[in-house]
Amino acid sequence: MYARLPSSIRMKNSISFGRMISLKTFSKRSLRTVCSEVFVLILASFVYSIAFPGFISENGIGIIAFLVLIPVFMVIRNTTWPWVGPYGFLFGFMYYLFFNYWLKTFHPLAILLVPIIKGGEMFFLFYALKGADRLFKKYGYVLQAIIWVAYSYLLETWFAGYPYGTICYATWNMSYFIQSVDVFGIWGIIFLMVLPQSFLGSVLLDKIRNKGYSIKGALRSNAVVIAIYVVLMIANLVYGAIRVSQWRDREPDMYWRVATVQHNHDSWAGGLQTYRKNFNNLRRYTLEAVRENPDIVIWSETAFVPSIDWNRAFPTAENEGMNELIDEFVDFAETLGVPLLTGNADGEAIDPEQGAYLEDGTLNRKDYNSVILFDDGTIKTKYRKQHLVPFTEHFPYEKTLPWLYNILLANDYNWWEKGTEPVVFETEGIRFSTPICFEDVFGYLSAGFVRNGADVIVNMTNDNWSKSEAAARQHEYIAVFRSIENRKSTVRGTNSGMTCMITPDGRIHEEMKPFTMGYHIYEVPVYTHESYPNTFYTDCTDLFAHIAVWVSAAALALGLLLRVVRIRSWRKQQ
Repeated sequence: MYARLPSSIRMKNSISFGRMISLKTFSKRSLRTVCSEVFVLILASFVYSIAFPGFISENGIGIIAFLVLIPVFMVIRNTTWPWVGPYGFLFGFMYYLFFNYWLKTFHPLAILLVPIIKGGEMFFLFYALKGADRLFKKYGYVLQAIIWVAYSYLLETWFAGYPYGTICYATWNMSYFIQSVDVFGIWGIIFLMVLPQSFLGSVLLDKIRNKGYSIKGALRSNAVVIAIYVVLMIANLVYGAIRVSQWRDREPDMYWRVATVQHNHDSWAGGLQTYRKNFNNLRRYTLEAVRENPDIVIWSETAFVPSIDWNRAFPTAENEGMNELIDEFVDFAETLGVPLLTGNADGEAIDPEQGAYLEDGTLNRKDYNSVILFDDGTIKTKYRKQHLVPFTEHFPYEKTLPWLYNILLANDYNWWEKGTEPVVFETEGIRFSTPICFEDVFGYLSAGFVRNGADVIVNMTNDNWSKSEAAARQHEYIAVFRSIENRKSTVRGTNSGMTCMITPDGRIHEEMKPFTMGYHIYEVPVYTHESYPNTFYTDCTDLFAHIAVWVSAAALALGLLLRVVRIRSWRKQQ
């Protein structure tokens, strides 16, 4: 019947309809082809992980991120529909297994849970990329790059959002290349990195399939897109060079003299004796730092335990040792002579009308991961963490997934309450905010603090639990982008590393040696809102990510609709 169709229709549909979704293609693929594609994806996932700090390179080999996705796009183009989703899961699972190898220190469950989640995300990503390739034959690679931007944004927005490993963060030290994030956020950088790889993946696979295929011809037929890309890349680099020059010459409104104390506490150790030992170390190095006349002293996330407010509100005989430790801390802070900023688990009564225990005997307490500013003998301001770590600090699916909830509880995971306010601290005319732990890996949070009036970002974190310098550096290098996006200085106050300062041009200054005890004084340049208005990104946070999401969804829907129309038209002509 197909032979009776006019030749023009046969030629037009011989390729497009010969590749329609069919479960028959699953059985027709040879074992050799499948094994070779699996090998390519596993190898690519390993090489991709090397672009970031890890067991191969302390700082990562960022240039790899501009090339490593080429074979991935080749596999997506070459494979069939039934295989593309499982391939996405395989690539995501293996990539995060290599990239986040240090998660095994946290919990055996974590090193499996995170790769499974990321594999699940790429399961759907690969289907979308395959759809772009099939539905838009000539310019599908452009849509693929836009889809990758949309994916990178969406993976941050749901409950298990985890932006570690996003491709752009491999370029943390490519100063001229990344300055445009103060306009586009990281989304423009991702697009510039992925577009040439999706294009080359398409061209190179077609060359392998057809020896007579002309790469020069492909370049000529895509000359407009290539020319636009070259212009965008040059404009991005020129803009970067200008902005670097501007920010390295700009005088700040003032300098803030900050003392950070790195006490290198073992995050897995607890109990009153441990808390007292930590306090003694913090106090010792703080007293040394105060001799150098800082404006403020910064301790790290949950540096001081126990909860000050809770134990003062509900002093009990069983907490006598904790109460004594709190009294020592308060006496110390009152006589310090400078403000003290510290992480502290903030306990609050569930029912303020009752005592330490509810009528059913359960503890009348809810806990927040918090930062407190102790000044003038009192807790002046506190901030409660807004974006909690999924599965370990927060799990909202107790009723939907009770089996997983119970597994997490059985593995000693406990939940914090979520804060709701982007608090801005102020002391001696300096306005600053304190994203806790991994909160600074989410661009929207730091932008929210700055929109609310913060002139400095102070990241309070504790990466000691990982026992890995690579984990601390992966976190540190993400913070570079937050400083550039908002053109604000960042101070990182950490338990064990990486304690440092980051200026608005993205340069890292004066890292403290990781996994050591000590203190450091930073002269932090402060650029106020009055002198330096918000960046475009700060005011229009993630706008281009939202555009990428809508363009991706609309293009795929339109392409699918056109395909259905063509299929119906073809069937009518049979």
